[in-house]
This record gives sequence, structure tokens and C-alpha cells, in this order.
Amino acid sequence: MRRRLAVVYVSLLVVTCLGLAVPLCGAIAAGNTADMVMDRSNDTARFASLAGPALESGETEALRSELDAYDSLYRIRAAVVDHNGDIVVASRPDFDVTAPEKAELIRAGLAGNRAGTDGVHWPWDGHPLIVVEPITRSGEVIGAVVTVSPTGALRRTITGQWGIIGGGVLLVLTTGIAAAGPLTRWILRPVRDLDQATRAISEGDLTTRVRTESGPPELRDLGESFNRMAETITTLLERQRAFVSYAGHQVRNPLAALRLRVDGLAAHLRDSGAGDHRLALDEVDRLTRICDTLLSLAGTGSAPQQPVPVDVRAVAELRVAAWAPVADRAGATLACCGATSVEAYCPDGTLDQVLDVLIDNALKFGSAGVRIAVHVCPPADGEVVVHVVDDGPGLTEEQLADAARPFWRSSGSGGTDGRGLGLSIVSMLLGAHGGDLQLSRADPHGIDARVRLPTSDGTDAPQAPERHSSANASFWER
Repeated sequence: MRRRLAVVYVSLLVVTCLGLAVPLCGAIAAGNTADMVMDRSNDTARFASLAGPALESGETEALRSELDAYDSLYRIRAAVVDHNGDIVVASRPDFDVTAPEKAELIRAGLAGNRAGTDGVHWPWDGHPLIVVEPITRSGEVIGAVVTVSPTGALRRTITGQWGIIGGGVLLVLTTGIAAAGPLTRWILRPVRDLDQATRAISEGDLTTRVRTESGPPELRDLGESFNRMAETITTLLERQRAFVSYAGHQVRNPLAALRLRVDGLAAHLRDSGAGDHRLALDEVDRLTRICDTLLSLAGTGSAPQQPVPVDVRAVAELRVAAWAPVADRAGATLACCGATSVEAYCPDGTLDQVLDVLIDNALKFGSAGVRIAVHVCPPADGEVVVHVVDDGPGLTEEQLADAARPFWRSSGSGGTDGRGLGLSIVSMLLGAHGGDLQLSRADPHGIDARVRLPTSDGTDAPQAPERHSSANASFWER
């Protein structure tokens, strides 16, 4: 915008200067030409008054002396012709009246009309100024006086005055262009303040506001509207953070008490229930980690969770084992396959939550007897990829593109429980730690949810690794 404003300003400045200078130059040339024509016309008329008696009496010596003195003093050639157009007396012997431009003017003068070179003499026009005055006696034209004036001095005068105007225009343009930068910065200062405030808010500083004490009224109104919007957004975010913080904090205490009670049941269990007891404790610990994640996302001052080495295959097997009873009740098949002992970096509990959401969605929205495979791929290009694939009805390409939006639900979900937040939370968790989630269609039908995790702590991992498309193979057959 600054460049466009500077271009418009400089363009208007140039057009204005030229619009004033060009007509002024034309007026100067026309005025100087008119002054010279009037001066030469007066001189020619004076010679005509002297030539009348000389032509009648035939005494032309005095007239010749006048013409010679005039030519010698001003370097202006002059001649007197009779009614036939023949030279009677001239200031120079080589005076030629047969040249086309002179002959035409002499004929006009002998017809009783004053004649002279028409138009304006420009600096590049080297033609002389010719003036013809008829000589009359008792109403009859008996001859004419012709003066031929060089225009070198006229053209130099016009050029000098044009140079002064050009210098003034150049000075104005130089000053105006030099002032373009400070002027555009002054004009755009409210816009720059608004841009800086927007950047500050986007970087997390919600206390930033735009100054509205100065500037154009329209930009002051825009700044006030921006401040009101920032206040509204800040209030909403604070309310959301407060709610999440309250919910996470209030749930942690019951979870801690629940874990103590479940842990205390170990002494009363048979050996056959030890496995289920351990899984129950793991679920309580996982819920506690989820609460910690909520508190961290809410920005309550807790230190952000740092990525740690995670055994991807071990986490995948644990989540498959935790969801196996649910899959059995739904008549679904749930299996874990792929590479073993694969390590990735993410905060503790992140992969657990991601797999829970994906497996839960596959069970809820898959058809009866749906098959679900959690396939762990070997590390490649600094990342680990985990596919959660089902052979359910799946979604269209348009629906897959919208599935990770908050509160989005497909039209075919019917009365299935849910709020449409699971996939959006998964995308946010992965994106916050260098991973991502990509949804695509499985072959021949169903959904292939591809989870990417970095294989390092981020210090030397590539910033934007290439996204590999799903193989769309039948992972549950591997």
C-alpha cells in the first residue's frame, strides 16, 4: 500500500507540474512572438509612411539611407516594392522577393492587407519573421514595404525563460519526491500501528491495543472497532481458559482419589483379575495425563509438556488391548501390526489420546463387523507413520477435508454420540509437537487415518518433511 500511495502521489505531482508548466511555456512563446510582431509591424508602418512620398517623387535616396541604417543597427533586412512587386529600394543588394514565403505575403500586401508570418515562433523554428505593410496614396496601393527579421534572439529568450521554468519544475519534483517517503509513512502510520497490533495479538499478546487519539477519522473508527474486537476475543479466550482450567483442576482430585481406591483393590483380587486391574490403573493414569494436557493448553502457567522418547509399537498394543473389549461387544475386529520397537518423540500421553480418538471413531462410525488395523510403519525421512485403517463405509473426499474441523459431523452420523471435537483435538495435539494427521480413503472402502510423528526432539528434524500418501493397502491382512 505504501508503494501504491507513493506512486499515486508522485504521478499526481508530475502531472500537476507538467499541466502547469506546458501551458505556461506556450504562453511565454506566444507572448514573446506577439511582442516582436508588434514591434516589427510598427517599424514597417513607419517605413511605409516614408516610402509613399518617395515613390511618388522618385527621390529614394533618403529612404535608402533609412533602410540601410535600420539594417546596420538591427540586422533586419528591409525593401520597398512597387505595385508590380518589383524592388524599388532595398537594404541589401541580394534581397530576394521571389521566395515562396515572401512572394505570397507581398501579394497580400499589394492587395491592401497587412501581412506577416502566422503562428508562434518556437525555439526549434529557425524561419525569419516577415512583415509586409501596404503603401497607399489616396486609397490606392502603390507599393509595399517588406521587413525580414532574424528570430535567433527571440528563440534564445524563449529558451532561457523555458529553462527557468524547467528548473523550477525540477526543483518542485525533487522536493516532492524527497518528501514522498516521510509523507507516505505519516499517512500510513495508523495502518502500521494496526498491523503491529494485529501481529502482537496473533503472537499471543492479548493486551495490545491500537492508538486512536490521532489520524484520519475513518482510521480512528477502524482502530476503535479493532480494539473492541480484541477486547471481545480476549474475554472469550479468558473464559475458555478459565473453564478448561477449572474442569481440568477439578477432575484431577477425583482421579487421584479413584486411583488410590483402585490401587487398594489389588489386595482383594485373584490372580486372574490382575491384568484387568493393571489396565484400569493405566486408564486412570492416562486420564490424569489428559487433565495435565488440558491445563497446559489452557495456558494456566504450567510448564509446556516436553517431547520424550515413546515406544510407538508398545503404545499401539496397549491401546488396542484397552479397546479390545469394546470391539468385541461391537462385533468388530481390532489388531495391531507393523514394525516393532519404533521410537518417536512426543509428550507423554499424546499418542495414547490420538489412537483412542481414531479407534473410537472407527468403532462408532464403522459398519457392523468392521475391521480396524493399527499399523506402525518403520521410520523414514526423520518420521514415524502410524496408520489407523478401517473398512467401514468411509467418507467422501469433501467430507475428509472437513472432518478435522471443530464440531463437524457427517450427515450419516445419525444419533451417534459425539460433539465433533475428537479429530480437531488430535490435529492440534500433533501439530503442536511437529506431527500431523492426514485422512484419506482406504482401499476398497473405509478411512485411512495417517499419524506422523518426528523421530527426534525437533532440534535437527526437518521443518517441513514431505507428506507421504497412504498406501491404501489392507493393513489388517499383514
